[in-house]
Amino acid sequence: MATIRLFDTEDGRELGRIDDTQLAFLIDAFEEESSTDQDYFLDRDSIDYLEERGADAGLLGVLRAALGNREEIDFRWQRDD
Repeated sequence: MATIRLFDTEDGRELGRIDDTQLAFLIDAFEEESSTDQDYFLDRDSIDYLEERGADAGLLGVLRAALGNREEIDFRWQRDD
């Protein structure tokens, strides 16, 4: 199973790692501009939305840690095969 790494699009730092199932959940929950779109906007409302849709605790934890004290971030994902 591949590891998916999440990166802050602003400064390129790694925000965390998720698995294929968690990535599939994100892709399904968030609007993508195209089939090659790999970046997302995240704020506290987004995390609440994902939680309401049934996101697992591991994914929510990674996203909450990624957001930290910031109001919002843009992040992208990258698959490490």
